[in-house]
Amino acid sequence: MMVHSDDLRKFATLEEILSQPQAWQAELHHLQQNPLVAKILERTAQSTEWLFVGCGSSFYLADAAAYSWIKLTGMRARALPASELLLFPNLAQLNVPALQSVIISRSGSTSEAVSAAALLGKEFQAPTLGITCTAHSILEKTCDLTLTIANAPEKSLVMTKSFSTMLMALQYLAARKSGDSEFIHTMSRMAEHLESRMEELCAEVRAFVNVHSFDDFVFLGQGAFHGLAREGALKVMEMSCSYSQFFHTMEFRHGPKAVVSPKTCLTFFLSESGASAEHEVLVEMKQLGGTIIAVCNHATEAILRNSDLVVELGFDGPETATLWPAIVPSQMLGFFRGIKKNLNPDAPANLDRVVILNQRVGS
Repeated sequence: MMVHSDDLRKFATLEEILSQPQAWQAELHHLQQNPLVAKILERTAQSTEWLFVGCGSSFYLADAAAYSWIKLTGMRARALPASELLLFPNLAQLNVPALQSVIISRSGSTSEAVSAAALLGKEFQAPTLGITCTAHSILEKTCDLTLTIANAPEKSLVMTKSFSTMLMALQYLAARKSGDSEFIHTMSRMAEHLESRMEELCAEVRAFVNVHSFDDFVFLGQGAFHGLAREGALKVMEMSCSYSQFFHTMEFRHGPKAVVSPKTCLTFFLSESGASAEHEVLVEMKQLGGTIIAVCNHATEAILRNSDLVVELGFDGPETATLWPAIVPSQMLGFFRGIKKNLNPDAPANLDRVVILNQRVGS
């Protein structure tokens, strides 16, 4: 299906993807003016270990947020899916002094997220902080404190703008907690930096999709970028109903590389801290015949030579500030792949906007 550029604007998903830099800037301004931020910092002053919880995209967001928290604050942090807490609470080792839990849900109504908040707060006496894009939600009523992200409303089913903006907001909280005002300034620069490149990037990803056909998709990332790899795989799966997988970059060598062929699209989220080892994997997968997308801050000659599409952020700042922008190309990939398959990315098959269960998980 060939869709004219003007016709693409009718899709809410694409508008939400393209409007992310404006949402980031608006939300940063809102956070700097929001008195609740100071209250959150005061109430969590004694917290030394942080648990980030979510479902689906919100769990992958939690994974990236936990790594960000460690990097920016130096504190212990980890991420768990809400279902693990509900089904196997003893394995989660929740009896930790000074544990602060953060429950993430775009709608604030996801059954497992709300149940996890109740479990953490009531049964384990852990302070609960909700992160949502919906005011006056069930999650807000369940948590001790809730930060509502005001500038990432979405009409579409698939999380795009809400994912990146909530991750950015959690990085903002971490920077405020550590007193790193320079990083906050860096976040603002990052949002402005990508705004001027969105239309060009969109055209590049669309052109790439139009000239390639794939049987499967693989997304690879290490450290904080592994959460993005999981989210990238989900975006392609949701919006285009395509077979998609994710792995730690180095782990892909240990068996999974058997699937690589010219019909395999491999997206590498390349870190700066693990650059040398990750670049070796990229080159190896290209030699095996894979089609390569490289998402990185600064591309080396080897990356340029061995990749079929290079998304170079080109930002002068710390790696942590590139996390939430780095997910954008995968969102576009999922969208245009769906369009090419004559699907509607605004309303993917078999999906609901919110997962509401008839009974509490684990009850």
